[in-house]
This record gives sequence, structure tokens and C-alpha cells, in this order.
Amino acid sequence: MNHDRIAAGLAALRDLADRTRDQAPLLATIAERYVQVLRSGGKLMFAGNGGSAADAQHLATEYVVRFRGDRRALAAIALTTDGSLLTAAGNDLGFEQVFARQVEGLGRPGDLLILHTTSGRSPNLLAAAVAARSGGIGVVAMVGRGGSPLADLADLVFVVGTDTPHLAQEIQMSVEHLLVIEVEAGLGMGTGE
Repeated sequence: MNHDRIAAGLAALRDLADRTRDQAPLLATIAERYVQVLRSGGKLMFAGNGGSAADAQHLATEYVVRFRGDRRALAAIALTTDGSLLTAAGNDLGFEQVFARQVEGLGRPGDLLILHTTSGRSPNLLAAAVAARSGGIGVVAMVGRGGSPLADLADLVFVVGTDTPHLAQEIQMSVEHLLVIEVEAGLGMGTGE
């Protein structure tokens, strides 16, 4: 095992996190959007593919169950969890419709769709964003660097300044955890420390 390679990987993550600090005002705006949606009775809908699908599930759980302490449940759902729905939509409508169909059926005006991706080019995420916009649902995109068609469909876009997927995913999750803290504080549920 090469500890130098591990140290270099940690340094790359640290450097990327340092460069991300410039986006703190944007992230505060995204947190406020989450607060507005939840305060008005809307829900957060998370989606992504592969590792980002797992991140969607993780994040929805942080809102529904709890993050740092006991509090009431917040309305959030991962669109990546229902195997029957995903396979039926993929089989009957095409894989590009697996999230869009759920947005159409579960989303309501005033909800917010949060899409995690490193490329911003996944057809199923693009279709979900189109469905959200058609239904009066806001869209937040968490994307990697390199230009993203998804950015054109989102209200708010957080771009992680790397083309390396695992680094982008690490920063996205770290940022989303910070957003949970801000949301809890914004809703009077936490200290915001």
C-alpha cells in the first residue's frame, strides 16, 4: 500500500474544498430555497445515478429522520429507491423517464427537485428537470465542471470545480450536509453552528 498516494488524494480533496469556499454565498441561497420550500409545505426530491443515487437516498434520510439532533421530520424523498417503479418505467417508458415520471406523479408546484451528477448530461436527469419545470417545480443542480446541459434547466447550479467524479461527489455530499445544518437552523430546529 502506498501512503503517499493516499496523502495525495486527501490533499486533492482539501484543495478542492478550499476552492469551493468561494461559492458559500450561492450555497446559502440554495439553503434558503430549501427552507422556503419546506416552510411552505413543499418537499425536497433528490435524484441521481450510480453513486449519486445512493447520495440521494442518504440526503432524503437526513431530512426525514434527523441529522444532528431530534426534531420533527422534514418532507424529502429520494426518487432512486423504488425498484418496481424504476424497472417498470425503464421497461415501459425508457430509462430516461424513470425520474421524470415520478416528478410528474409525486411533485407539486412549490416542491424542489435536487439533482446530483458529475457530468450534468444524463438523459434521465435532463428529462426530470424538464418535467419539474413543466410542473412548476424548482430545480437545483449539483454538477461537476465541464459544462452541463442540466445547468440550463436549473434555477440554481452548484458547480464543483473538478472533472474527477469521486472528488465531485465527495464535495457534493459535504456541501449537502452543510445545507442540512443551515436548513435546520433556518427552520429554528438547530443552532446552525
